[in-house]
Amino acid sequence: MHRILIVEDELIAAESLSLDLKKLGYEVIGIVSTGEKAINKARESSPDLILMDIMLKGSMDGITAAHEIYQECKIPIVYLSAYADPETLQRAQQIPAYGYLVKPYKIADITTTITIALAKFAEDNRRESNLLKQEKLNKIKTQALATASHDLRAPLTSILGYTELIKDYGDKLSTDKKERYFNFIRSAIDEMNDSLEDLLLISKAEEGKITLYPDEFDLVQFLQSLVDEHNNLTDKHTINFNCQHSSYDAYLDKKMLHHILNNLISNAIKYSPDGGKIDLTLQCDRDHFFLIVQDYGIGIPDNYKHKLFQLFERADNVGGIKGNGLGLSIVKKAVEIHGGDIHVESEENKGTKFIINIPKICHNS
Repeated sequence: MHRILIVEDELIAAESLSLDLKKLGYEVIGIVSTGEKAINKARESSPDLILMDIMLKGSMDGITAAHEIYQECKIPIVYLSAYADPETLQRAQQIPAYGYLVKPYKIADITTTITIALAKFAEDNRRESNLLKQEKLNKIKTQALATASHDLRAPLTSILGYTELIKDYGDKLSTDKKERYFNFIRSAIDEMNDSLEDLLLISKAEEGKITLYPDEFDLVQFLQSLVDEHNNLTDKHTINFNCQHSSYDAYLDKKMLHHILNNLISNAIKYSPDGGKIDLTLQCDRDHFFLIVQDYGIGIPDNYKHKLFQLFERADNVGGIKGNGLGLSIVKKAVEIHGGDIHVESEENKGTKFIINIPKICHNS
């Protein structure tokens, strides 16, 4: 049932209109007689539509009141008028007018005008929402291109440099040195691949095009392999896996879960530049499992925590530590797509703990 506010300073006309509206199935949330009261009532009650008499008594006419209400509350206005001079009608057009009812009006005119006004307002809102989404997506794509340009330049330079060394001095290089150069190249390629994967995922997420492909697997075995993988990539850190279960069946998108945890563990390593331990803990209850990634590194400043999961944001204490500000935003979206949630506990210079709660069984949406 649509809720309607009547702004009319002729009491008999207002009551008659109210009765007609109720007969038509609308809810009349109030009748007010001045522009000032209309503004206050709109703020207080947020009606779906306002029927506003143009010619109100007092210091504020209906057009002025309608303008303030629309700017502040974005409520559609249908004007009521017996007569208005051309100048008044021109003023009325300064905000989107969703209809006019000319006194005396018939009940059929009321329902037709209100129905069209509400439909037009809904369409305007849909159009504006789509436009804002497209503007946001275009901005993200522009930033993503700039990020890609920046992030890919360094590994490409490394690849070029090492391939030139191998090309020019290959016959003079020892087997060990060649292998080391090839490992540098492989590492640079992996870095580029990770950056491109992040950019692709965030673009899909913003467009609502991420599709989950869940499968049943042993979560304990999966997590142990992930920990082993990261322990092999760092000499300064020890990643511990804590779990009371020897096995645990889960039905999830394994690739997406790998992306979530790979991001969090990589961050834990990155933002613990002095090395040390990192803990990955699995806890389970009847319907959910909880994944906790905890480091003891530089932590997150309090003034940054509210922006932690926003795109392209990085805290001011990261110094020269590399990053593109995409990872945690992707992690949050991926967790939410699984029907879960993520929150963080952190203290600067003492470390950070990410806690993920995900249902045991993932339902593809």
